[in-house]
Amino acid sequence: MARLSPLPDTKITSRDNELARRARRTRDGKEAEHIFIEGLRLSEEVINSQLQIEDAIYTQKFSENERGAEVLRALASRARRIALADEKVFASLSDTKSPQGILVIARRPQTDFEAFARQLQNSKLLLVVLHRINNPANAGAILRVAEAVGVDGVAATSGSTDLFSPKALRGAMGSSFRLPLWTGAEFGAVVAWCRGNGANIVCADAAAHDAHTDVRWNDPCALVVGSEAGGLGNDEVALADQLIKIPMRSPVESLNVATACAVILYEARRQRDFKV
Repeated sequence: MARLSPLPDTKITSRDNELARRARRTRDGKEAEHIFIEGLRLSEEVINSQLQIEDAIYTQKFSENERGAEVLRALASRARRIALADEKVFASLSDTKSPQGILVIARRPQTDFEAFARQLQNSKLLLVVLHRINNPANAGAILRVAEAVGVDGVAATSGSTDLFSPKALRGAMGSSFRLPLWTGAEFGAVVAWCRGNGANIVCADAAAHDAHTDVRWNDPCALVVGSEAGGLGNDEVALADQLIKIPMRSPVESLNVATACAVILYEARRQRDFKV
């Protein structure tokens, strides 16, 4: 997108500034078409992504750092508007306790079924299905692990947390910008699509008899994990081709859902790498 004017476009000295108000709306999830990206590392990630960057707001202190100055130079050729904000105003926009002095507003990427399916070319699919996962930090961490192990895509069902909320983006640390994602999906539709593409439905369930190492992960598979509080319901578990659990020593009964996903997915990666 072409720049409208040289860096910076404007200086923000009031919380009532139009761009400041837009940043708060986006941060709070009130701008459905846009996402709020904050911090040096995430700003670098979005610059290297295909996302359409619209606005950027920074502080003087951020621009004085060599790495920060490089980010601003890159944003100058990508953003529609760039604004220098007073430190106190920026603090009122930030979603963190210790703001780094940079935030970016970008167009939300397409995460509908059609966009998701177009990106999946692997005949030996490895997918993750997040069913009503409601903690954004957990969701973000799962996306990070999913990309690290080479998962082909992630589906998040209706009722799950927003994968592009500020906290989820921080947890994913850029993986949200690269992974094929299907959001707002109906559970039955996800299961049907996975089966239609030859993927076994593997559900994590504390009452399962099989261990996560008992799955033939070299086959196309979709790992389904349920909400932190209630897990998967009986009707959902009934749709599984295989139920699995992670063996644990007493008295530990469960793991954080992101940790559990990491354990399971790295077993899948191990089997695929060594063709177990």
